[in-house]
Amino acid sequence: MSGTDLLTMSGISKRFGATQALKDVSLSVRAGEVLALIGENGAGKSTLMKVLSGAHQPDSGSMQLAGQPYSPAGPHEARMAGVGMIYQELNLAPEMSVEDNIMLGQEPSWYGLRDRKTQRLKVRKVLDLLGHPDLQPNTPVAKLSIAVRQLVEIARALASDSKVLVFDEPTSSLTRQDVDHLFAVIRKLRDAGYGIVYISHFLEEIRQVCDSYAVLRDGHSVGSGRLADVSDSEIVSLMVGRGVANLFPVVPHTPGEPLLTVTTLSGTRAPVAASLELRRGEILGLAGLIGAGRTELLRCLFALDPVRKGEVKVAGIEIEHKTQSRMHAGLGLVSEDRKEEGLAQNQSIADNLTISRLQPYTRVGFLRLGQRRSEVGRWMQRLQVKAASPDQTIGQLSGGNQQKVAIARVLHQQADILLLDEPTRGIDVGTKAEIYKLMGELAAEGKAVLFVSSFLPELLAVCDRIGVMSDGILRDVRPASEWTEESIMSVAVAKTDHTPVSA
Repeated sequence: MSGTDLLTMSGISKRFGATQALKDVSLSVRAGEVLALIGENGAGKSTLMKVLSGAHQPDSGSMQLAGQPYSPAGPHEARMAGVGMIYQELNLAPEMSVEDNIMLGQEPSWYGLRDRKTQRLKVRKVLDLLGHPDLQPNTPVAKLSIAVRQLVEIARALASDSKVLVFDEPTSSLTRQDVDHLFAVIRKLRDAGYGIVYISHFLEEIRQVCDSYAVLRDGHSVGSGRLADVSDSEIVSLMVGRGVANLFPVVPHTPGEPLLTVTTLSGTRAPVAASLELRRGEILGLAGLIGAGRTELLRCLFALDPVRKGEVKVAGIEIEHKTQSRMHAGLGLVSEDRKEEGLAQNQSIADNLTISRLQPYTRVGFLRLGQRRSEVGRWMQRLQVKAASPDQTIGQLSGGNQQKVAIARVLHQQADILLLDEPTRGIDVGTKAEIYKLMGELAAEGKAVLFVSSFLPELLAVCDRIGVMSDGILRDVRPASEWTEESIMSVAVAKTDHTPVSA
C-alpha cells in the first residue's frame, strides 16, 4: 500500500499570453500509489504534466521529488531526476533494436567506449521486472506490436531509475487483452513502490487500476481523494462544474425506410461478404475487437479501400466503388485517426470544415472568404466548438473540439449517411455526452448513422441496433435491447465458423 510522498506539486501556475492554463494547482503522489489525473480536454492536465516533465517552466509554485526540491530545466533533466513519461503517441526509433531504444541517451561507457555487457544486464533486468522476459533485446522495434512497443517505452523509463511514472491515455490503441496486461504491469510497478500518475477519460479504467484521484477544471484543482470514497457521477460533476443527470442523453427518433443497403461487400482482407441495411433515422452500432474489420467495413463503404466484390445502394440506387461517387450519394466518413487522416492539423477550422464542399463559397474561380467564415461560425456554434475563431489552426484545439469539427465537416458536406469510426475516442466525458446528443438529433432529422465503437456501454445506450464483427465477418445484428456486454463479447471472441449475416 502507499507510503511516503514521492512527488508533490504545490501552487503551480502557468499563463500563456492571455490564457491562464494553470492556477494554483497542487497534487501529490505517494510511493506505491496510482493517482488518476482527471479532467476534460483543456482542463490543464497536459500543461501540468509538461511542467512536471520540464517541458514548461511554471510561473509560480514549487515541486519536490523524493523529498528534495525539484525544478527541471528540460525533459532530459527531469528524466535523469527520476520522472518517466509514457505518452499516448510513443516516441521510439523503429529502426533501432529494443535494447538501443531502452538505453538511448543513457548508454553506459567505459573509458569512452560503450559498455555493452552492462547495458544488456540493465535491459534484461527492467524487461524481467515488466514480466516480459521473452522480449528479445535485439529485436527491431518496427517488428513489434503497439502494445509491446509501449512496454519498451516503459522499460526506457525504468532504465532511467524513474521514481514517478506518468501514463498519458495509454490504452487508446490497445486491444482488451493488451489493456489487461498493461494494467497488470502497472499494478506490479505500484507494488514495487513506484508512484504512478494515470491520465484517462475512461472512468471504468480508472476504477480498475487507480487508488486515488485528482480533478482539474479550467486550470484549477477542484477535487481529490480516495477513489473508493467517490462515485462516478460526483467525479463527472467535478470535471464539468455541474451535475450531469445523464451521461448518455437519448433524443427520441424513429427509424424509417431503408436508406443504405449493402450486399456481400468484401475487401482485400475485411470485410468478408458483409450485408447490412441502414434505415433513415437509425443509429446502427458495430462492436468487435480491434482488428475485427469494423474500420475496414467503413472504409470499403466509403470506397477508400479496394472493394473485391459486393454492391452498395443508396435509396435503392447502386453506387459505384469510388469515393467521389459515395460522397455525391450522401455518405460521409469521420475517421478514427483524426490527427493523421481525418483532419489537416496545420490548417484552419474553416479550411477543414469546408474542404469537401467549397462550391457555395466560390464565384468565377475565387473563394469568398467572408461568406465562408460566417457559415463556419454558424457550424461552430451549432456543435459548440470552443475556439478563438474559424481561423484558428486545428492542431491548437483539444481532441474533443477537433472531433466536433470532423463531424461538422461531413454535415456541411450534406451527408445523409454518417459513418462514424470511434468518434468519442480520447475525448472527455462532457464532450462525449454532447456527441451522443448530436447523434440522436441527427437521427431525429432523418439521417442514418453507422457507429463503430470499442466502448460497449455507449453502444448499448445510444444505438437502436448493434452488429458484432469478428475476423472480418459481420456475425450478428439485433436490437440493442437484446444485447448485453457479455453477449457482445462472446460473439466478438468466438472462433467458430459463423457465416455472414444480413443486418
